[in-house]
Amino acid sequence: MTRYDTLKLSKSSGIGTLMINRPKNLNALNTQVLSELNNILDEIQQDESIQVLIVTGAGEKAFVAGADIKEMKDKSALEGRDFSAFGNQVFSKLENLRQPTIAAVNGFALGGGCELAMSCDIRIGSVNAKFGQPEVGLGIIPGFGGTQRLSRIVGISKAKELIFTAQTITADQALAISLLNKVTEPADLLTEAKKMAQAIMKQAPLAIESSKKAISRGFEMDLQHALEMEAELFGGLFSTEDQKIGMTAFTEKVKAEFSRQ
Repeated sequence: MTRYDTLKLSKSSGIGTLMINRPKNLNALNTQVLSELNNILDEIQQDESIQVLIVTGAGEKAFVAGADIKEMKDKSALEGRDFSAFGNQVFSKLENLRQPTIAAVNGFALGGGCELAMSCDIRIGSVNAKFGQPEVGLGIIPGFGGTQRLSRIVGISKAKELIFTAQTITADQALAISLLNKVTEPADLLTEAKKMAQAIMKQAPLAIESSKKAISRGFEMDLQHALEMEAELFGGLFSTEDQKIGMTAFTEKVKAEFSRQ
């Protein structure tokens, strides 16, 4: 595994934990962080020992407080566009990772931090987590997918309200609008994320991978084409060992034990 200056990756029993590690800067995203994320995600994609990935931030104050304003401040229009395009490339890579991903949100998830969390499949937050897209107060818009993913998660009207007002919301408010899946005490955050990861890992791995593809890709299609894709993925799984193990265990009334790499 390559050494990274702004990231830490640990692995245990099939679970990878990826930490944004700039606590003195509230884990703010700059070009170095994005570049390192871009590279480490390629490694994680190929790592058969990682079945579920948890993404979190170092320290107790912030998951990721946003993009690095000092770095962005003097960018030209062309440089700003390229920065947004690169951030979107990296976050799309996270979103499309073959492994299920869980954001464990500890503290501030603002701007790029909220966008990073939204690029994960599932989000768990501590009670002190805060979410927001404050970019319009800086004279810009969310540029790492916030205008697109937020509306898909919470609905267009609520997304417009949050972005137009630059409002920061609490973990309980985020839970109420489905921006969070679950809220925990700070000390329990990673434990709860790992419990969810373990629940995922008990299931058939190829079925999980296909489910992720069906949900993510189908959301961008019209219903008929999405259903056709679902049928293809469904059928394809009947040629796998996972399906044989799962259905045989069911008919024999025993617990399915799926093979892992």
